[in-house]
Amino acid sequence: MTISRRKFLGTTAAGLTTAMLGGVSNSARAQATEDTISIAFAARSSNGLNPQSPSLNGADNWMVVQIFDRLVKHPDGGWATKPEEFQPALAESWTSSQDAKTWTYKLRKGVKFHENYGELTTDDVLFTFRRHLDPKINTLSKIFYKNIESVESPDASTIVIKLKQPDPLFNGTCVSHQSASILCKKAFEERGEGFNANPVGTGPFQFESMDTASGLKLIAFPDYFEGKAKTANLHVRYIADTTARTLAFASGDVDMIEGVRAPGWIATMRQQSSTTVFDATAPGSLNTLNINLKKGPLAELKVRQAIRYAIDTSAIAAAFGETSTPMVGIIASQFPGSVREADLPAELQYKSDPEKASALLAEAGFGDGLTIPCYISQREDYASIMLMIQEQLRAVGIQLDMKIIDHATYHSDNRKDKNTLILRSVSYPPVPTQPFADQLLSSSDTVADGSGGENYSHYGTAIPGIDALMEKAIAEPDLDKRLTLVQDMEKQVLKDLPCMGIVTLSYVVARNPRVDIGFKVTAGPAYWPLRHAKRVEG
Repeated sequence: MTISRRKFLGTTAAGLTTAMLGGVSNSARAQATEDTISIAFAARSSNGLNPQSPSLNGADNWMVVQIFDRLVKHPDGGWATKPEEFQPALAESWTSSQDAKTWTYKLRKGVKFHENYGELTTDDVLFTFRRHLDPKINTLSKIFYKNIESVESPDASTIVIKLKQPDPLFNGTCVSHQSASILCKKAFEERGEGFNANPVGTGPFQFESMDTASGLKLIAFPDYFEGKAKTANLHVRYIADTTARTLAFASGDVDMIEGVRAPGWIATMRQQSSTTVFDATAPGSLNTLNINLKKGPLAELKVRQAIRYAIDTSAIAAAFGETSTPMVGIIASQFPGSVREADLPAELQYKSDPEKASALLAEAGFGDGLTIPCYISQREDYASIMLMIQEQLRAVGIQLDMKIIDHATYHSDNRKDKNTLILRSVSYPPVPTQPFADQLLSSSDTVADGSGGENYSHYGTAIPGIDALMEKAIAEPDLDKRLTLVQDMEKQVLKDLPCMGIVTLSYVVARNPRVDIGFKVTAGPAYWPLRHAKRVEG
């Protein structure tokens, strides 16, 4: 099934928003409750609030970071991209050994759990991390914890984590990621599976109630160690439908909504109300095109080079406007370890050149063109990007016989090695080895029964890959030297083209100006703390 970009975009976010909103603006016809901030997410319900659960959705992640704390944290509204930029949270201080293999954390004293569950102890931290290390327990982002050799507590205020390999950016994964939120051991053991729906943490907000009809309600925790939150209540609503969610915001029923990552949505929203605030992370998601090297002509390097020269990443980024930037390699330009186009040899810059793409296709034996079957998710960001790629490839003689399918099915079928050109959209922390580990190591190879990893290209198995370079990188304790090795991996991937960086795309939340969140969002994960959020006079 081939669908034109014009037809698709005419029936997605921007078009539907314009049609549905009409003259409604977010001047807030509905009365706002002064002691409550409400936010609506693109989800049908919560999958739970246990921060270690692999089934959490985006809305759940938002609430986990309000209910729980981690040992260290990124700056509000940003990423820590250097070791010295991480900030204390449950750990008031930390040190690292010279070889970056031993990390020692001193716990903050007097931190209280919700619901009178007592003070935080090292037992809670050990319990949290050892669950991730237990092979019998399936936990979120378990790959982050594979490098941990042991977690011990030599005294009542100290945690010592020993690693198998050096990691100068260890705080950027295991310690600050939301999966590393510290659990209350006593509450978890008492509640068992019920902890997922009735959690206990140390965060600025504590759980009050949750049901499908009214959503999730959190209340400010009066004994939070950094001071009580500025707003008494958080109310989360689940509105999966794009237009219904947008209308709820425009009518003033909710203060904030998860945005739509489709061309034209922000511009359309601004037409409805010029005062709407858009909080956006950069880089947001990294959108890469993985090429299945086991699928017919895609094993030919010249065909992959033709695809790369045919794709105009700048044009795709421009279609999304201010929320998108073109990618050079597979690491976002804002992150350490990325390569700049100007620093690459001409043959690795891949400036858009349809004529060169056609010539390479002819040299590969496809002078009369080539048809590639593939499929893509119906979600707006996935489909919008891939439809633009479809048009650009068509101009050089490559026809994508592309089907648009359900989002869950798309991911399931990709893991079973059914796709040919796989668009992948992932939000990574600024840990430069992680994108390679996830999608380009032979140990992450995808297998047909779905039990493998997300190396959809089969890089390192279909053709030689970057495994040896990665081994050198993860064995290097010096951050600068490690980043140089990461750049070598970027260059090798640009030579082999098993995977192509397309664009980054910001995660966006539309916010009514009557709410001040207390800081400017410039980067960071696709969720941020709301303990500083408060209502301001209009």
